[in-house]
Amino acid sequence: MAASTDSALEISASVAGILNEKHSPEHLQLLKTLTAELREKYYRDAVEEEVFSNLLKVLTSLREELQAADADGEDLRLQLQLTAECFRAQRNSCVQSPRNQSLLRELGFIDVSLKILSFFLTFNVASKDAVFEPLRCGVQFLGNLAVGNQTCKDDIWQLSFPDLLLQLLSVEDEKTVNYASMVLHTCLDEARVEDLSKPQNIKLALRVMELCMTQPDLDWTVIIATQHFLRSSALVESMYSGMSHQERVTLLELLFAQLREEGSDECGIPPSVARFLASSFQQGCGAVLSLATGSASSDEVLQEALTVISLLDVLCEMTSDHKQFMFLQDHPGLLVTTVELLEQVHAIGKASKNIFSAAQNFSSLSIDDDSSSHSPVISFKAHLIRLIGNLCHSNTNNQNKVRELEGIPLILDNCNIDSNNPFISQWAIFAVRNLLEHNTQNQELVAALERRGAADYSALKELGFLVEERDGSLLLKPVRKDS
Repeated sequence: MAASTDSALEISASVAGILNEKHSPEHLQLLKTLTAELREKYYRDAVEEEVFSNLLKVLTSLREELQAADADGEDLRLQLQLTAECFRAQRNSCVQSPRNQSLLRELGFIDVSLKILSFFLTFNVASKDAVFEPLRCGVQFLGNLAVGNQTCKDDIWQLSFPDLLLQLLSVEDEKTVNYASMVLHTCLDEARVEDLSKPQNIKLALRVMELCMTQPDLDWTVIIATQHFLRSSALVESMYSGMSHQERVTLLELLFAQLREEGSDECGIPPSVARFLASSFQQGCGAVLSLATGSASSDEVLQEALTVISLLDVLCEMTSDHKQFMFLQDHPGLLVTTVELLEQVHAIGKASKNIFSAAQNFSSLSIDDDSSSHSPVISFKAHLIRLIGNLCHSNTNNQNKVRELEGIPLILDNCNIDSNNPFISQWAIFAVRNLLEHNTQNQELVAALERRGAADYSALKELGFLVEERDGSLLLKPVRKDS
């Protein structure tokens, strides 16, 4: 179906007429008619360049009028409505139309639109809501202009990165922020993500991560973080160093979720990120110990400890059936740090009643409870044991190292059920299995512990396992139901 030539000419002439008359509600209705026509594909495909040229003249004129306007003037509201409608028409014209995208770019719409948006961000008007409407429409236009059009992406990026994009993501209007996030996502590529890691640009990346924490329902920011940010080790390291501990926890939660997604062998997280996180865990893990002494009275100390706990969770997931991260078994000092931390936590918990002490209060784990009332170190000791087990899987050097660090009796001493560490018994059994597998020296050590009564196997038996010596080797086997 072809657009009526007479109708197209009439609209074009009417748009041009706005420039020569005092603004009126009739002009707003005229632009709304153009917006409605541009929703139809047949009109978008047939619209003449002259219509866009006249629309750009109207938009440019409105920009000049707004800059000179009185913030309390009577004409301001109509000027803002007219600007919003121009943006709507521009937005609609770009839908599934590479031809119109290129045409609007060539005519200069990007530069004028960005200058108007920049002006709105500093416009001191009594009612911010009046500015939000054209602001939203203008950002939507940029998003539609950029979709599938690399040249438009390049121009938008060049003219808005990083300051204007950062300002748009900081507007006190959720819809504007969401649309700006979509524009950022559309324009990003591998090289631009690397640009974000530079000191002068890092604030933009940090703002995206802040939005992931404070407004998790904004899907675009989460998509940006998982599909772009987590794939760059340079950016992850730059962001991490500039983040609060609370923001680091958000980053680590996104990493954890990415690792757990189906098909996670292609999660896109580079090995260098895993190395960085392992080193960060080693450097900061002592912060958790402060939780037992009461020295964690400040929120900052608590958040630092929670960061360590989140790092441990990510490392456990990375070393669980993710072949691309199993090089962490050889990460310098990681296993030693984990065993020593387990030893410290276990000793502190036994020395006096504190946050690391074993408990039998299973009612506190009710799914109806408010999770905020739970201990911040729930499962921490269990996850330390899990990480040790992962790092020792089919790795003789690490098996031997745990024995030399006297970690085997330590793990066996954690086979008892503990409500502060759900599944700690199962993780201990898992770790023991990995420590004993094809390792005669470790098997002999456990056998000697049993003969001396130094290890209590009753908990293992209650869980359905039996430690049995056979032909000089120690086996961990299920107990028969009738035994």
